[in-house]
Amino acid sequence: NNNNNNNKLEAKRQVDAFEESIANGKKEAEVAARAVAVMEEACLIKSLLEQSTGELDALLNGLNGGYVLPAPGGDVLRDGAGVLPTGRNMHSLDPYRMPSAGAWVRGQLAAKRILEQTRGESIAIALALVGAQPVKEGTGRVVRYELIPLEQLGRPRVDVLATLSGIFRDSFANVVELLDDCFERAAAADEPPEMNYVRKHSDLLRAQGVEKPAARLFSNPPGDYGSMVNERVGSGEWEEGDELGDTWVSRNSFAYGRAGADEAQGVARPKVLEALLSTTDRVVQEVDSVEYGLTDITEYFANTGAVKKAAEKRNLRANGKVGVSIVEAFGAEVRPRELESTLRLEYRSKLLNPKWAQAMVAQGAGGAYEVSQRMTAMVGWAATADVDKFVFDGAAERYALDPAMANKLRKSNPEAFKNVLRRLLEAAGRGMWEADPDTIEQLKDLYAEADDTAEGVR
Repeated sequence: NNNNNNNKLEAKRQVDAFEESIANGKKEAEVAARAVAVMEEACLIKSLLEQSTGELDALLNGLNGGYVLPAPGGDVLRDGAGVLPTGRNMHSLDPYRMPSAGAWVRGQLAAKRILEQTRGESIAIALALVGAQPVKEGTGRVVRYELIPLEQLGRPRVDVLATLSGIFRDSFANVVELLDDCFERAAAADEPPEMNYVRKHSDLLRAQGVEKPAARLFSNPPGDYGSMVNERVGSGEWEEGDELGDTWVSRNSFAYGRAGADEAQGVARPKVLEALLSTTDRVVQEVDSVEYGLTDITEYFANTGAVKKAAEKRNLRANGKVGVSIVEAFGAEVRPRELESTLRLEYRSKLLNPKWAQAMVAQGAGGAYEVSQRMTAMVGWAATADVDKFVFDGAAERYALDPAMANKLRKSNPEAFKNVLRRLLEAAGRGMWEADPDTIEQLKDLYAEADDTAEGVR
């Protein structure tokens, strides 16, 4: 019996070893196949990039009335080889196939990470938070956003306030209709309010006699664009950061929705917007460009920063703080980062990076203008969020107090150099930056000299 048992155990070990070797072989084969696929894609992209030399030919052909082949636009890092070669008649996304399969996977991951922090991909993130998924017809067109049953979802539905740019509002009317329909059905779902915050908040508004309590898609007035927050920061016509939040609210209180309803053309629903802001726990901003980040252009603080400020002013919770999650739409890893750490990373890698500074200033007037714009954006972020002291210290040292750099900026673009100095002095004057008195005096002297140079006095 012992011999039989030993033989059985030995046979089992051999079988297990054999199965393990097969499994390892499969894994090795899968890894090898994946490596081959990556190399093939890399070779294809390289080949297509080498073909991207016909842009001027295509332009001339189009100006001569010729036919230029169409192609989808996008980013090669995110969208792959399909956007190459360049030089074709580029069109944007297909609004009837949003979100794409890839965006849906990334959106679900981003939503999961965001939920972990709080206890399009932008469309996919909103759907995943609410607990819905796209339903497609045979041609691949998305025809409905279906609610996922609570027992399958395994958590409460998260209420979402979706703020739309004017371009998105006008370009993707079908997506706006589908989203509005989804929110209406979520608000009317026969589910416990504690498991459905869309319904809970809508019921509270309905009890107060507020019309269209399930409105969740807000943007500028019909035919209008922009929050005007960046304009106010640019002109300096503001006193407190809360004013910038109020400006955003006044410019984005129009609700949009399904065709045939008033919301299709946009109707002011300020009471709904105010109520949603008062219960906002976190703002989510997707960054979909590898070229421009939060600190590069003023639109980010004018919307993301201003929404944060507006929500904090109206927040009903004890501490009143609202977090911001930044989600990048490129790269393999989907991991939201906090706004503060993202700003620090961007400032260190760009504005305060000596290699970036030298390369930008070497471009002459245009480069000086780009530096100037980022200084204005820095003040905008300091007004709506927080910018560390080391950022202002580094910017002053890099672009104003370094004689060689200051001279290059002054010569290539006097007005841009003046703006660099103006924003630093403004930050100190508004209490955003605790600069030492000697630094302030140097900046004032430099500004006076720059002003005289611009006016032709010197």
